[in-house]
Amino acid sequence: MLARSGWLEARIATTPAEIEAAQRLRFEVFYREMNARPTPDMAASGRDFDRYDAFCDHLLVFDLEAGGAVVGCYRLLRQAVAAENGGFYSADEYDLGPLLAAAGPNDRLLELGRSCVARDYRSSAVMQFMWRGLIAYLDRHDITLMFGCASLHGVEPDTLKLELAYLHHFHAVPPELPQVRALPARYVDMNLMPKEAIDAQEAQRELPPLVKGYIRFGSYIGDGAVIDHQFNTTDVFIYFPTSRLDKRLRAFLTRQR
Repeated sequence: MLARSGWLEARIATTPAEIEAAQRLRFEVFYREMNARPTPDMAASGRDFDRYDAFCDHLLVFDLEAGGAVVGCYRLLRQAVAAENGGFYSADEYDLGPLLAAAGPNDRLLELGRSCVARDYRSSAVMQFMWRGLIAYLDRHDITLMFGCASLHGVEPDTLKLELAYLHHFHAVPPELPQVRALPARYVDMNLMPKEAIDAQEAQRELPPLVKGYIRFGSYIGDGAVIDHQFNTTDVFIYFPTSRLDKRLRAFLTRQR
């Protein structure tokens, strides 16, 4: 177990049934709510799945008062596991070469993905609890860098220009760190507005809660967005050294264990 608080428990899935429960939650959120396009097999089973599910860790949040229902999930892929299984999921959208080349012998990388929370549980308390479980996992595996793709709903960059430009101008990976860039064939320029034209407060209000949480907690954003037509999203790259994890947040969450 990673964390427990009242009616919520966070832990890593240990059975196929628990992984299937996460896949069903992902299907409900991504395909039924956000209008992603399932394959025929996904539609028939009511589950979101791919080859990565077999070897990733699945961080699950359970509602103990609802029969142990899975109400939140994260998919976690550690560097050593990725190396044994063909690499990282986000390499399909971003050139991870500079990031991997810069990793030292003591660095431990973790890819984050497939994060979602059930509609009736999207409160700050549940989101904070899921981060509490994630921090426990980071500590358990001594992770030094988190990264992955996070999504903005929609596939028309012009309708997302405020959010994309805000992330580009205010939260870009600084030049002294490895520069992760969208693959050339998929690259979408995020510099869609001049910095001085951006209302930062309005942009923050428009960001999805997960992306907003990442940047509030200390994440940087990579170069270029990527359109994912299957998921009906525009993706950005999250670059998050754990040393930047907001110390007040960490203290607040770890005190509650």
